Amino acid sequence: MEIVFVLFDRITALDAVGPYEVLQRLPGATVKFAAKEPGEYRTDKGFLALVADHALRDVPRPDILVVPGGFGTRELVEDEEVLHYVRGAHEHTTWTTSVCSGSLVLGAAGLLRGLDATSHWTELETLRQYGATPTLQRVVTQGKVVTAAGVSAGIDMALDLTARIAGDDVAQLIQLGIEYDPQPPFDSGSPAKAPKEIVERYRALLAARS
Repeated sequence: MEIVFVLFDRITALDAVGPYEVLQRLPGATVKFAAKEPGEYRTDKGFLALVADHALRDVPRPDILVVPGGFGTRELVEDEEVLHYVRGAHEHTTWTTSVCSGSLVLGAAGLLRGLDATSHWTELETLRQYGATPTLQRVVTQGKVVTAAGVSAGIDMALDLTARIAGDDVAQLIQLGIEYDPQPPFDSGSPAKAPKEIVERYRALLAARS
């Protein structure tokens, strides 16, 4: 089972590393990190680099494709080389997945038309541009296309996918192994729950970074 993670500059690390920690434990899994060209790809602040050992052209038929998000997706949605790869890989995948704004790349590749989909909450309405219906669900499965909401939701997506592939027991074993038992100190993980002033402050910070 070949699992390919797409890397790019200004990626959000947890979008890739969170699902990786789950999916690499699937029985028979081989995980490959790939990009337009092999090499280091840095996160949005530049402090951390993830390494692509493979070029996208060298992994054309993954069983599972994972497209993470991050500020770099703003360039990817207009990068025809990457979009061509995503379309071609999707023809052969068992599962095509995204985390956070990675769903915008799936949308730009034409894979979300007529489907429900999710993304980071600040990008939900952008999904409409690609013919998708945005939803606030944390993980959305439509046929073989699975989209996850922002950042940490990639772990939930990977556990859900593991259960579909290998059964609930395997998914629970992996969840126990990584001790995924969230107990955050604040109930502020979605715009529906966070205080209004925090939501507005985040929007302002995002606008400034953009």
